[in-house]
Amino acid sequence: MKKKITILGSTGSIGKNLLDIINSDKKNFEIILLTAKKNYKVLLKQASHFKVKNIIITDQDSYKKAKKININNKINIFNDFKSFDKIFNSKVDYTMSSIIGLDGLYPTLEIIKYTKTIAIANKEAIICGWSLIKKKIDLYKTKFLPVDSEHFSIWKILKSEKIENIDQIFLTASGGPFLNKSFNQIKNANVASALKHPNWKMGKKISIDSATMMNKVFEVVETKNIFSVPYKKIDILIHPKSYIHAIVKFNDGTSQFLAHEPSMKIPIFNTLYFNYSRRIESKKININILNNLKLKKIDKNKFPVIKILDLLPSKTSLFETVLVAANDQLVNLFLDKKIKFNEISKNILKLMNRKEFLGYKKIKPNNIQDIHTLSKYVRLKVKSLCV
Repeated sequence: MKKKITILGSTGSIGKNLLDIINSDKKNFEIILLTAKKNYKVLLKQASHFKVKNIIITDQDSYKKAKKININNKINIFNDFKSFDKIFNSKVDYTMSSIIGLDGLYPTLEIIKYTKTIAIANKEAIICGWSLIKKKIDLYKTKFLPVDSEHFSIWKILKSEKIENIDQIFLTASGGPFLNKSFNQIKNANVASALKHPNWKMGKKISIDSATMMNKVFEVVETKNIFSVPYKKIDILIHPKSYIHAIVKFNDGTSQFLAHEPSMKIPIFNTLYFNYSRRIESKKININILNNLKLKKIDKNKFPVIKILDLLPSKTSLFETVLVAANDQLVNLFLDKKIKFNEISKNILKLMNRKEFLGYKKIKPNNIQDIHTLSKYVRLKVKSLCV
C-alpha cells in the first residue's frame, strides 16, 4: 500500500528536497496535497509530475493565475487552509510542515488531526506555538518528528536513550560567513556577504539568522521545547565544518554525537523512512573532518545575540513571540538596506530589554490569535523605533 503524503510549503528548499527523495521511490508514495504561497508555476509543475489532485495557493493573485492555467480542472485548487476538511476524508501517513515563518503555524496546527505523523521544519511554529502544537499532537495521537539537523540528531540519539538521563546537550554552529572576521569587519557587512554561508544552501532569512547566530538562539529554544530539557543543560559549540550536528552527554559518563554531511536531505530522508529500512546515497565518512573538529565556545562579543538566551523564561511564554517578530522585522530592514548588519543585534538586545516586552515572560499563549496579534504589534513597534 502506498504511503500517503502531504507537503506544506513544497516550493521551498525543504519541500523540494523531500520531493527529490520521493521521486526516487515514486511507486511507494501517493501525494495527496501540495501547498505554496505565491510560486504557482513551480507548484503546478510539481502537481503534474507527481499526479497530485489537490493544491493550495494562499496568495490571491497567484491563486487566480493558477486557476486560469488549470482550465480543464484536472487539479483541485484551493485558496486557504480551511479547505483541509474538503481534501481529507481520513488521516494521511506523513506530513511535512515547511512553510517559513509564523505563517506556518496555523496550517501546522490544522493539519495535525489529518495526519498520522508530522515532521516540522518550521522554527517559528515550534518556538512560539509549541504548547499549542503539543496539545494537538497529544489529542489526535499524531507522531511528531523534528527536521532541523540539530534536533533530528538529538532525536536520533535519544531513540536508544532516556531524556531524563541527559546531563548536557551541545548544539553545533558553523559560525556562518563571519566566523573568521573581526567585530569591526562584521559590523558594516553588506547583504551579499551576509548571505554567503560557507556550508549550507538556504533562503535569505535563515542565511542572515545564521550570520548573526540568531538561528542558534532559536534552536536552543526549540531544543528546550521539543525535548523538555532546561536551558541550563543546553549549550552551543562552534564547529566550522557542520559535520557533527549535536552532542549529548548522559549522566552515566558517556557522550554520543551524530555526524552527517551538511545536507538537509539526510534528516528529511530519515523522517520520511523513520520506521522503514532504506538506504540513502551518501558520502563516505570524512576522517579528515573527524580528526579536525575544531570545536570551541562561541564568542558572545562577536555574536552578541547569544546574550538573549540569558533573558528567556524557563517556561513557554509570549516573550518568544516578541523575539521572533522583532528579529524578522530587523532582518527584513537589513535586507532592504534600511539598517546596518550590526544594528540587527544591537536593536534586538535593546528591544528585548524593554519593560513592555519583558512583561510577556509571564504570559503563556492561549491560542494562535494571541501569537499573531502580538507579532503584528511588535513588527510595527520595531519599524517605528529602528527606521
